[in-house]
Amino acid sequence: MIDHHSPEVITAIQATVKASELCQKIRKDLIGGESILKSDRSPVTIADYGSQAILCKLIREKFPDDTIVAEEDAKELKRPVHSNILEQVTHYVRAFIPTASSKDVCSWIDFSSNSIAERFWTVDPIDGTKGFLRADQYAIALALVEKGVVKLGILACPNLYADIHQPSGERGCLFIALKGRGSIQIDLKGVNKRTLSVSKIRNPSEATMTESVEPDHADHLFHQRLAEKLNISKPSLRMDSQAKYGAVARGEVTLYLRVPSPSEPGYKEKIWDHAAGSIIAEEAGGKVTDILGRPLDFSYGIKMEKNHGVLVTNGILHEIVLEALKM
Repeated sequence: MIDHHSPEVITAIQATVKASELCQKIRKDLIGGESILKSDRSPVTIADYGSQAILCKLIREKFPDDTIVAEEDAKELKRPVHSNILEQVTHYVRAFIPTASSKDVCSWIDFSSNSIAERFWTVDPIDGTKGFLRADQYAIALALVEKGVVKLGILACPNLYADIHQPSGERGCLFIALKGRGSIQIDLKGVNKRTLSVSKIRNPSEATMTESVEPDHADHLFHQRLAEKLNISKPSLRMDSQAKYGAVARGEVTLYLRVPSPSEPGYKEKIWDHAAGSIIAEEAGGKVTDILGRPLDFSYGIKMEKNHGVLVTNGILHEIVLEALKM
C-alpha cells in the first residue's frame, strides 16, 4: 500500500511543487503569457507546456515503466511558426532543469500516452488555463490510478487562499490524498499541514455550491434551478479548475455540481480533469459520482464515456441532491 513515505508520493509532491513554481514564475513575468489556441478552442500557454515537461520528466525518471496520460502534446509547439514560444518554454524549464534543451522539452511533453494502462499517472499541467490567464484560480493536477482506482491525488493551487476564513490572506495550497489514508492540505512550502474534512451540513437550505466560471463548462441555468429546488439561497462560488474539489474537501462549500452545458450535450469529461480532485474529496469524507449517481470510471479511457456530468457533496446530502437532479 502506498503511504506518505512511498517513492510515488515523494516524487509526485516534488514534481507538482516544481511545476507550480514554474507556473507562478511565468504568471509573474508574462502577466498571462502567450498562448496557442488548440483545435478545441482552449488556450495552451507557455506554462501548460513547461509544467507538463517537468511533471512528465520527473515521473518517467523515477518510474520508467509507468504510463503517463497527460492533456498536452508538443505537436503545435514543434511548428516553426511557434518557435518563439518553444524558446520561452525551454527558458523557463531550464530554471528547474538547467540542462534542458528545446528537443528535451518536446520529448518530455510527449512522454504522454493516448491510452491508459493497468497502472498509469494522469496529468493536467494547468487545470483551468483560462483562470491562469485571468490571474484567478488554476491547479496543477496529478493522480496515480491502478486498475481503475485512484490511489494518489495531488492538486497544487498556487492562487488559492490557504484559510477559508481569510480569502484575502496568504495564497498557495497543496491538497494531497492517498486511498484509505485521508486528505490533507499544506502550503506550497510544505508546512502548516491540516487534515481535511467535509462540511457536516444536513439541511439543503443551509448548503453552499461551487461551479465552473466558464458557462461553456457547465449549465449555470440548470444549476440555478436546482439550487432553487433545494432552497439554497447563498450565491454559488464560481471557481476555475479542480480547486472546487478542494473547496468541498475542506468544508468551504457543501457541493460541487457540473451538469454539461446545453451547447455540448454529448460532452464527456476527461480523466485528468477529475482523478486527482475526486480522491481528495472522497478521502475528506465526501462522495463523488456523476449526476446519475454512478461512480466516476477511470478505467475506460481518456474520456469518461460511462459518466455524465459530476456531483460532489459532503456525502450527507448526496442522495437528496441526486433526487433533485431528476427534475
